[in-house]
Amino acid sequence: MTVPGEYEIAEESPYALLSTKETRAWYAYMKVQLRLRYEMNRQLREDHGLSLADYDILVALISDDDATLSVSSLATRIGWERSRVSHHARRMSGRGLVHLQPSATDKRSTAVSLTKLGRTSLAAASPGHIALVKGMFLSVLDDQRMDLLAETFEMVYEELIRSGTLPRPVDHP
Repeated sequence: MTVPGEYEIAEESPYALLSTKETRAWYAYMKVQLRLRYEMNRQLREDHGLSLADYDILVALISDDDATLSVSSLATRIGWERSRVSHHARRMSGRGLVHLQPSATDKRSTAVSLTKLGRTSLAAASPGHIALVKGMFLSVLDDQRMDLLAETFEMVYEELIRSGTLPRPVDHP
């Protein structure tokens, strides 16, 4: 099977189970999300010493009214396993970006709180990060395509919530 313009799909490939249109759409999505994550991570590291994973956690915390979430809530919000959040938050705590403490409501749970340094680091990193996202992603979309892309991803997200294993995050209506 050949995907227009780029790929010859071997019969034994798992992608041979997709139609040509499905393969094209999936490859296009994967190429963009992998490359965009690389570029965002590179820019954040070079300009601010933060990883994209750090940024994801800082954004999730700043989105909470108290800038504090349990490891489980944080994992649900950013779509990571709890153990990954726990390990990464511990590393961020060692760098002073977050504070870890037993949850006030459930002593078995760990609460992750944004520190002043974490807040300052996020504020410093956000303008460059947003400029990269606008320049590499949003700038190629006219208003009609931007609306279509948003609607498409909203539909896909709803299917992920319906069929996936993570609950809907509290702040994602």
